[in-house]
Amino acid sequence: MERLLVLVRHGQSEWNLQNLFTGWRDPDLTERGIAEARAAGRGLKRDGYGFDVAFTSELLRAQRTCSLILEEMALPDVPIIRQRALNERDYGDLSGLNKDAARARWGDAQVHTWRRSYDVRPPGGESLKDTAARVLPYYIAAILPRVMAGQRVLVAAHGNSLRALAMVLDGLNEEQVPDLQIRTGVPLVYRLNGDTTVASKIVLEQDVDAGR
Repeated sequence: MERLLVLVRHGQSEWNLQNLFTGWRDPDLTERGIAEARAAGRGLKRDGYGFDVAFTSELLRAQRTCSLILEEMALPDVPIIRQRALNERDYGDLSGLNKDAARARWGDAQVHTWRRSYDVRPPGGESLKDTAARVLPYYIAAILPRVMAGQRVLVAAHGNSLRALAMVLDGLNEEQVPDLQIRTGVPLVYRLNGDTTVASKIVLEQDVDAGR
């Protein structure tokens, strides 16, 4: 039984490129982001992975990443489940603001706290703790049972929703998880033990420019 779980943060979005707080806003992928998603699919196919089901958020950048990965893997019939619980962290009043402009307005320390602390919310938004409070119950109820039943599962989502998952999978505490970086378009390949703990983890590095 494989118990395969692959997490992929969406490829670069238009607002990533513009250095904007994105949250639940819905920009598309850039050309670079499309290339990152396709490279992830090529790498997964090259290394012999396959999927029985895919999960993604309700946001376009994650959905397109998921579809492009499956397209590159020649897996058009894999069912895709879209779920709001996997959405990016809601940045509230910061959404749409340039990060450098936010630092100029509120100061480096305050913006760093909003971005990287575990339980401090930006104005009108969610903390990472809030994000985990919706991601983890959905993972336990809907995603983990499929993995434990032997299905090969892809989750294409966002930096913070995946950080919430990786916190549990990698056994990180509240002080460690804010420093966890999840790069766009780089698959994290987990295999789980029978008790749901992690048996192995591979970071599947990609050459984005190889297929362009």
